[in-house]
Amino acid sequence: MLTEEKIKEVLTQVIDPELNRNLVDLGMVRQIDLKGGRVKIQLALTFAGCPLKEQIAEEARKAVLSLEGVEEVEIEMTEMTDEERRRIGIGSQKQGVAEPFNKIAHVLAVMSGKGGVGKSLISALLALALREKGQSVGILDADITGPSIPKMFGLKERPSGGPMGIKPVESKKGIKIMSINLLLPEEDIAVIWRGPLISSAIRQFWSDVLWGELDWLLIDLPPGTSDASLTVMQALPLSGVVLVSTPQELAEMVVRKAAWMALRMKVPLLGLIENMSYFVCPESGRAYEIFGRGRGEEMAARLGISFLGRVPIDPRIPSLCDAGEIESLPLDNFLSIASKVEKKVVF
Repeated sequence: MLTEEKIKEVLTQVIDPELNRNLVDLGMVRQIDLKGGRVKIQLALTFAGCPLKEQIAEEARKAVLSLEGVEEVEIEMTEMTDEERRRIGIGSQKQGVAEPFNKIAHVLAVMSGKGGVGKSLISALLALALREKGQSVGILDADITGPSIPKMFGLKERPSGGPMGIKPVESKKGIKIMSINLLLPEEDIAVIWRGPLISSAIRQFWSDVLWGELDWLLIDLPPGTSDASLTVMQALPLSGVVLVSTPQELAEMVVRKAAWMALRMKVPLLGLIENMSYFVCPESGRAYEIFGRGRGEEMAARLGISFLGRVPIDPRIPSLCDAGEIESLPLDNFLSIASKVEKKVVF
């Protein structure tokens, strides 16, 4: 005989891909209605915008259909409450202590599905270019397990705290920065955290940090389309995403995944920047495409987004980043890239 207990039992075989736990243990199975061979199940997603909801629903449907006597399965989706999210360890969505005091005009995520393409560098250069143009700027380093922004800016000061929230550290040119590395006793200590803790830290950097009034808050995302990127797209009011790629075809393939994620999450894609596009010989002035023919414009056209520009290989960059002097790098044509980004977002 078909019972609610039997349905719950088969649903324990369905795993939430993000949290790696079954739907029943997570408390996602809200309600089960039985009418003969017809079953209606209400599932509570961790967040309404979960990009994997269709996959979860289909796997739940297949699991229940495998039971004898089941003819039809209907899945209804709803969203967990803050209390339910707290119970499974993914934090609350309530307003943070600093949020009432923050006024941020635009939140911009710098993203790529692939590592090593220079997202942190592009985040830093874009912040510096916007600052050069007279804008107030902050950088939220969302790469919790591989933060590099403080090193690039030569920051070692620990953020101070108060009743209104945590105060970010300011760079020489007045860019406000918050990173997990600024909170560690030593910069080379590894952060060995699972996804829910990473997501919680990012939300805290948004809601408990006293950013004040900013024209731009740039989010430096880690590689991939997992926890950090998902949290930023779900929990932060993004004005848009800037994609970063390099000339290699492999990089293009993975960046397309990041673009797909942004589209699924209904976050505007502002454009694409091709980093390490070419090298200019200082003696001859001739440009060499060391990593192959640039395909940034073609890729942007295929994605239906703007091509924001090319950034060359510059031997000065590694030494300046290592010395914490990225602010000393001449911005050259990066100001034009920043102008294109500004035009894509209306104040």
